[in-house]
Amino acid sequence: MSPGSLTILVVEDHPTIARQIVDFLDGLKWQTDHAATGALAIDLATRETYDVILLDLNLPDIDGIDVCRAIKARAPRNVPVLMLTARDAFEDKARGFNGGADDYLTKPFDLRELALRCEALARRGQLHVGQALRVGPLTLLTRERRALHNGTPVPLTQAGFKILSALCAAQPHAVSRSALTHALWGTNPPDSDALKSHIYALRKQLQLAGAPDMIVTIPQLGYRLALEAADHV
Repeated sequence: MSPGSLTILVVEDHPTIARQIVDFLDGLKWQTDHAATGALAIDLATRETYDVILLDLNLPDIDGIDVCRAIKARAPRNVPVLMLTARDAFEDKARGFNGGADDYLTKPFDLRELALRCEALARRGQLHVGQALRVGPLTLLTRERRALHNGTPVPLTQAGFKILSALCAAQPHAVSRSALTHALWGTNPPDSDALKSHIYALRKQLQLAGAPDMIVTIPQLGYRLALEAADHV
């Protein structure tokens, strides 16, 4: 990231709002990409590197919370996500932050404030590039795509690392099956229930490193990471 220049992904399905944001950021000489759907946003965030992602909560194809979780799990690095929404209730904001958002801006907003928040998030994101993510006894080395349990390497597959990354990012909250499916396969999931097989394999991989069964199944929702034995189901 060069001084004064940012690379932004704008995820907004309303064409007028998207155009206003993109034109304003282009006027700052920032580089912008635009996605009108959650599927395209996940694809771009996986293939490209952004300083900040502006994510509308209401998208036509995928819930914005699931998009956020998939991006956090699949992006090349932990890119900051600024969630944009017309919902201003505390419960909506809590849902956004619990879904992995780094900041929250309610519509309508001043584009100058949007730019200031982007700059602050980008600075914060640069401080954490390459750093390890620690959740209880687990340490995720994002650059190396490795995990440790109390210092012992966990023999993860690529799919296992993606799942564990999503669970760690959301902990103590659950990650939906749809978000994990997008994290693994994007918009082309397999017909069979391969996610269950990968969850089973991840549990075995954690056990090989001496970890207890810390992946909890939440009926009708997905999975979460439990760090206390009493939480196991």
